[in-house]
Amino acid sequence: MTVVRLLSGGAAQGLVDSVRPAFEARTGCTIDGVFGAVGAMKARLLSGEPADLLILSRALIDELARVGHAVSASIRDIGDVPTAVAVRSADAPPRLATAGDLRDALRAADEIHFPDPELATAGIHFAKVMRDLGVWDELRERLRPAPNGATAMAALAASKSSRPIGCTQATEILSTPGIVVAAPLPPGCALATTYTCSVTSRAAASQEAESLVALLTSDADREARRALGFV
Repeated sequence: MTVVRLLSGGAAQGLVDSVRPAFEARTGCTIDGVFGAVGAMKARLLSGEPADLLILSRALIDELARVGHAVSASIRDIGDVPTAVAVRSADAPPRLATAGDLRDALRAADEIHFPDPELATAGIHFAKVMRDLGVWDELRERLRPAPNGATAMAALAASKSSRPIGCTQATEILSTPGIVVAAPLPPGCALATTYTCSVTSRAAASQEAESLVALLTSDADREARRALGFV
């Protein structure tokens, strides 16, 4: 059986899982997906790890296409994903209308869960936001970075502390049981990341990868993607 090997940002994991049954029924292929911080996925590709398809931020896909690792003609945008604040399902969401509200919410939290501030799109941005708000050093002991957004949100859902909070891509929040989106990051702090797919230049299953791209970006499934957090 043909296997489509996928390196993907964690923000797209819920979407890939949602189209997997239709893809496997239509093609007879399986998907072997690795999901994580987009910087880590790029590093895996550049280290020589086999991959047929990439789902990363548009900026990284364009970079990889320029140096010959992604096939330019195959590039398709899936959609934009806002970076959002998460709380446990049973917790009251804080007010998050302004940057000041966000600062207050972070100061009130006893744990702050977020993805890798060096390699994950949301983690890099959220770390910058905390520095811009002047609370990074103040909150250092409460910060709980994780390798990727899915791991960070699972830790938030399992937290036994009194007032935990989290931040990552909205898609990763929506796909994690036990937590909810409190709100997107407020104006002045907001980030929407375009996620994009591309067949790799070394793809062993390029036709099958292109079939998966068609499913992931289909106009007919736009509302389903919206429900998963893509806008």
